[in-house]
This record gives sequence, C-alpha cells and structure tokens, in this order.
Amino acid sequence: MTVLTSIDQEIFNYEIGIPGSIQERVVFWAEMAKEAGLDGVVASPREIKAIRESCGNDFVIITPGVRPAGADANDQKRTMTPGEAVSLGATCLVLGRPVTTSPDPVKAAGAILEEIERYRKSK
Repeated sequence: MTVLTSIDQEIFNYEIGIPGSIQERVVFWAEMAKEAGLDGVVASPREIKAIRESCGNDFVIITPGVRPAGADANDQKRTMTPGEAVSLGATCLVLGRPVTTSPDPVKAAGAILEEIERYRKSK
C-alpha cells in the first residue's frame, strides 16, 4: 500500500506530516518495493502513470479509488473512472461501493466493464 485514496495533499502534508507531493512519495515507495523484490503496489489511479514510467509495464498496480462516471466519490479524494485507470495502465481495479451499494450490482458491474471496453476501443 502506498497512500490511501481517501488522503489528499493537504492531509498528507499537514495532518500526517509528510513533506512533498503525494506522487513523488508514492513513486519513491513503489521503486523501493520493486528493489525489494515485490511484484507491485496498491496505489491511487492518480499515480498510475508516474509509477508505470518509473517501474515499468510489468510492475503490478492494484488501484482502489475507482469510481464510474457520475458515481459518488464518498470519502475518496484521489479518484478516476475505470476507463481512465485502465487506459493509464492499472493492472487491477478495486471497485467496492459502486457495485455493492447499487440496487442492481450485476448491472453496475456490467456498466463498468462496458466503460472499460469503450476506453480500450477508443485508444
């Protein structure tokens, strides 16, 4: 795990007390994880591109904080849509509440898969 998706820059710097940008720190920790022999990290979709550039395409990035377009972000601060996250190189998406709180979870999951396919076809 790098930085929880419910933490924004202000919380990171002033409540937790870690200086610098979240993205720089996440990339640093991802590089450390790779050097230690780990296959990947859990990271916000906002850091996918920077981690990919630093750690390569074979490095696993498990991505929480994914919300379909128009969905409530809830307590998540650093989010992205499923299509955006996949297009940037997320290996796995973590989608909890957008599916589990839906009146029709099967339909919600299907809509997410359709969104991902639309992004894949448009690239």
